[in-house]
This record gives sequence, structure tokens and C-alpha cells, in this order.
Amino acid sequence: MTVQFNSPDLAQAPTQHLGIHIGHPWPLGASLTARGVNFSVVAPLATRIELLLFASGEASEPERVVELDQRHRSADHWHVEVEGIGLGSCYGYRVFGPLQPGGHGFNPSKVLLDPCARAIAGWDSYQRGAAVGAAPNTAQCLKGVVTERDLFDFQHAPRPRHSWQKSVIYELHIGGFTQGPGCPVPAEQQGSLLGLIPTLPYLRELGITTIELLPVMAFDPHDAPAGRNNYWGYSPLSWMAPHPDYLVGDDPLAGRDQVRQLVTACHRAGIEVLLDVVYNHTTEGNQDGPTLSWRGFCDRLYYQQSAKGDYQDVSGCGNTIAANRPLVRRLILESLRCWATELGVDGFRFDLGIALSRGDNLAPLEQPPLFEDMEADPDLSDLKLISEPWDCGGLYRLADFPARRVATWNGRFRDDLRRFWKGDEKTCWTMAQRLSGSPDLFNLTPVHPGQCITFLTAHDGFTLADLVSFNGKHNLANGEDNRDGDNHNSSWNHGVEGPSTDHAITALRERQLRNLLTSMLLAPGVPMLLMGDEVRRSQGGNNNTWCQNNPLGWMHWQPDAGDLALRVFLQRLLRLRAHLAGLFNPELPLDDKPQRRSGDRGHLWRQWHGIERDKPDWASWSHTLAWSLNDSHQGPLVWCGMNAYSKAMQFELPSCREGWLRVIDTALPPGDDLPATAEPWQPSGARLQSRSLMVLVAAPLLHDTTL
Repeated sequence: MTVQFNSPDLAQAPTQHLGIHIGHPWPLGASLTARGVNFSVVAPLATRIELLLFASGEASEPERVVELDQRHRSADHWHVEVEGIGLGSCYGYRVFGPLQPGGHGFNPSKVLLDPCARAIAGWDSYQRGAAVGAAPNTAQCLKGVVTERDLFDFQHAPRPRHSWQKSVIYELHIGGFTQGPGCPVPAEQQGSLLGLIPTLPYLRELGITTIELLPVMAFDPHDAPAGRNNYWGYSPLSWMAPHPDYLVGDDPLAGRDQVRQLVTACHRAGIEVLLDVVYNHTTEGNQDGPTLSWRGFCDRLYYQQSAKGDYQDVSGCGNTIAANRPLVRRLILESLRCWATELGVDGFRFDLGIALSRGDNLAPLEQPPLFEDMEADPDLSDLKLISEPWDCGGLYRLADFPARRVATWNGRFRDDLRRFWKGDEKTCWTMAQRLSGSPDLFNLTPVHPGQCITFLTAHDGFTLADLVSFNGKHNLANGEDNRDGDNHNSSWNHGVEGPSTDHAITALRERQLRNLLTSMLLAPGVPMLLMGDEVRRSQGGNNNTWCQNNPLGWMHWQPDAGDLALRVFLQRLLRLRAHLAGLFNPELPLDDKPQRRSGDRGHLWRQWHGIERDKPDWASWSHTLAWSLNDSHQGPLVWCGMNAYSKAMQFELPSCREGWLRVIDTALPPGDDLPATAEPWQPSGARLQSRSLMVLVAAPLLHDTTL
């Protein structure tokens, strides 16, 4: 019998001639050596381990079993070097040890996937259910694949390194963005990482600097109720290997190169690549779930458990990773380095990231060691790091997120902008706070440019078009009787639930889309847009499309005239933001009054107004707000009026020495609402129609500028 290789340039070697050596504890996983492959895994409580070598990914039985005893052990690491094998070799493990009270511990009937495997084979025969119970899963298991560990070629594709101040993030799903009617991606690449490359000109033209990809690490699509597939990917099966459904072809060795091809193309297009990563839980679920990888090596190491051995859960998915423990931290850091240094990505967004700050018994830590390790690691020093500041256990730390370099999603920004434009009471003061960079949330201290991610929508929730078209969620297609998804959306259908042919309703919705986008992009912070919001992509009111691999979860690639008009509006708005970036720099906190020294040229301050100049109305019933950015020497530079009231309102204007240009008026027809060339504005006041917004800019700031 022979060990088969996927790599055509390596000779096959008889298994009986394979030399077995003690090996080395580092590096973790399977790494090439001069005479074969070194294997190393962490299993602190194991008493014996078997390395299984398979002839192929679909082989139902191993071709060679290599036993590891105490001679192959260095502290918590088990290791062995096998001669005569190389790239493409498929392998798995059986781990032996004591069975703990309550059923926890080791299950040597299960073949385990190496947590450090950088490629995976065996998907065609894989069965999730076979990893549950006492019966062997050898014929239905996944196998690790030996790969290279080459570093990314940053010399020929350097990181774009956009400053936080000038970054605009676009969150997208690889599978959803690269398929659907009208998609500009070749058929053979649709739904894949490579399929994203033909869409890069679209993203550049829109004004995007950074893409944030929903999980692309291998996940279990079968981690879902019967009849459903896990589409979003928040069900990790590996923290190192790319997801096979996003690859072109069936060669697992090609996956890493395809990631590099995408990242190279993005870098050359000036676009950064961030990954949404899930380190807070795994697809193994609670103690009744499958034994696929981490659990089989040492569930008491990787998962937070009570004294009785019950899994503790602040992820909502059955388990919580014990990221406070040194061996777990090292595995997470190895994953981050794998994607950052070997595959070239530019940063990470941590799903439920605050859960990674919990210690034993889920106690919140003021100095979580995982984030300390990240911030001290030179390989990760030039990356963008972003986190959700909440978890399902109720922990919410926005301004005091326990990591200096990690930006946080500002959920309050999303909620308060929605509520203001919806017309809720008691929203003017909170709206002013969000437009000021949320000083009330950040303890009145300046927010550094990468500290606050502002957004209106994300994958989890309504799209922007649905936000103004539905009062409630419509998730029946998910098969859970509309119980899933958030019930608190601060959405408003403006008179009719869902699509409407009433011109008054559709026109009002169009104004609201522009009101919301303008409010976000003229506020301090790093803005994030959701895939397809620029062309009014709808999910039919479904606010939780985690299992919808169909047009509900796909990009809208056949826009009509109204869709294209919104895209043009957003393109021009992003150009305006970039042109005026110096005025909206979150590094420069704005005073709410001028400095006493009148000669301080260049000092900016924000002045709040209502319908009357310098008289903001903070009453609970108020729905109008205006503000101006003023230079202590030049006077007003920008004025913005916001009317969320049900009637038109007349606003007084501050006088502008050089004259105003009307840049935005969302009450005007598409195309005129944000024209390519701003028009002079002569009146001393501004009449804002119901639920509309107007922006004026001092003429010298846009001299000879075309948006």
C-alpha cells in the first residue's frame, strides 16, 4: 500500500519504509522538514495519541497508524516526525485519556481534525452526526492536509495602510456578493474568493477603502436545523483553513494560493482586506455536540466549564472559548499570524470580541491576556483590529473596551440615528452626541480615529432599504416561526409594510435613505457600509438571513434607475467626505464654543442650532436640529440642517463670509439632491421639507471641485 499525494511532483513512498522520529513541539500543526513532515498538537490530559495517515481525503480507513507515547511528549505537546511524506498528505488523530464525570473527556472512537491544519480534505464523505456518540466516525471524518507555510509577498503587493481617518469599510459575504442575476463574475468563479476580484473596480468606484469579509475560515455548513444550511459561517470548524465552498476546484492545496491571489488583487487596487473571525466559540456546541477537533484534544482546556463540567455559554452557540488560557491564546495568535503574515490580510473583526476578555468562570478581566498578547506581537502591529463590544452574557464595553488598539462597533450610534429619523421623542440630544463623536459614551475624552466604528446596518439585521420599508421582521423563511432575529430594530415602513407603489411613500423612503447615509458619513468615526445598501438591496424584511443562500442573501446586481441614483448619491457623498476629511477628523475634538483668543487661525468649533440660529431645542418633543462647523478666524465652514418633523420648517442660517454652496438637499429629486457641482445659496434662511436634510459648505472649500 502507498500514501497518495495531491502534489504531482512528489514521489509516492511505501508506508512500511516511512521513518518515525521523535519530532519537535514547534511549530504547531503539520510542517515540512528536510526528510518529511513534523506533526505537533496540544493535548495536556491525554495518555496516548495515534496519528492516522490516510491515502486520500475520502479514504474510509487510515493507511498507517503511528502511535505516540510518552517519548513523543514535551510537557503539553505531542509530536512526531514522519519521513517520506510531504505536501498533500492527509491525516487525523485519535486521542486517548480518562473519561471525566458527566461524560466529558476523551473519545478515541473519533478521528479528530488538527486545530492547526491549514487545509482540510474529506468534505464529500463528512457527516456531522457521525461525530456524536460512541461509534467510530473514521469513514465520515475530515482530515488535515499538509501544506506549505510560505509568507505573503508584501514586496510586490504591499498593504494599502489607509489611515483610520480616511477608511470606509464595506461589509460583505463572499458567497453572496459574487453571485446572483447580473453578477459580473464568470460562472466558474461565482460564490468564491477569486470571484471577488472582478468586483474590485465596482468597490473602488464606489469609494470603498476596506472590505470586511464575513467568516472565510472553514465552518460547518451542517451546523443548522434540519433542512437548513449554515450560510453566514459563524460556526467555525477551523481557525486556519479557508472554507472549501469559497474555493475554485477541489484541490485543498489550492486554497491558500487563492486567498493570496484575492489579497494581492485587493492590495494592488488599494483596498484593505479584513476578516470577520469567530474565536469566541466553535461548531462543537455544548457537551452533547459533535467531537470534531478541540473537544477531543482537551475540552477542559479549550472551553469554559462549570465546576460540574457543564459548558458555559456567552456566545449563544453552546460553548465559550477559554481565551484567557496560555495554550488557547497561542492557538488564536497562531491563527492570526497565519492569515496576516502567510496570507496577507490587513486586519480582523472579532465576533462577540468582548467574550475573549472573560476569565475562568466567565469573570470579566480588566487586562485580558489575549489582547495584551495581540498588542505586543510585532507581526500584528500594523493591522486594523475591530471588535463587537458585547456578548450574549450581557457584557458591553464600548469606551472602556480592554484593549487600546481595538476599535469597537458603536451600536448606540446605529440605534440613535435610526430613532431620530424615525421621529421618536427624546432623540435630538442623543443625535447631537452621535454627530459629535459620542462624547457621552466615551467619557468626554477624545476618541482616537480607529476607536469608533459607525454604522447603520450590518449583516445581522435589516438592510438599509428594509429599514425604511418594514415595521417588523419577516423571518418565516428561516423555519423558526419568526422567533429568530432581533425584535428591536427602530425601523419604520412609512405607511405600508413592504414594497409600495404609492409615490408619496416611496419618495419619503428615498429621502430617509439619504438622510441616514449623510448623517453617518458626516459624523466622526470610521464608517461601515453593508453590502448592497448603495443599491437598495432588500431581504424582504428578513433581518436574520444566516441560512439563506439564495437571492435573499445575495448582492443585488440588476439595479433599476432608483437603485443607481442612490449609488451615485453615495459615491458623491463619499467624495465629499474625503474632500472635507480634515473637518471630520476624530483626532481633533471640537469645542462647543470658540476659543477666547480670536487669532487662533485654524481652530475648529461646533455650534449647535435649532430652527433659530444658536438656539438648539433639546426638548423631548423636538425633531429639528442644526449645526455648523466654524473656524475661529474664517467663520462658518459647514452648516447642516436636519428636519425629522412631519412638516416643513424654516431654518435661520449663520452668515458665511465667502458665501454658501448648497451641496446636499435630500428633498430634491435624485441627481439634484447631491449634484456633481454645488450651487451657490443666496437666501439668508433655508426651508427644509418634512424629513429632509440640507448641507451647505463655504464656497472656498469646494472651489473647482466636482463630486
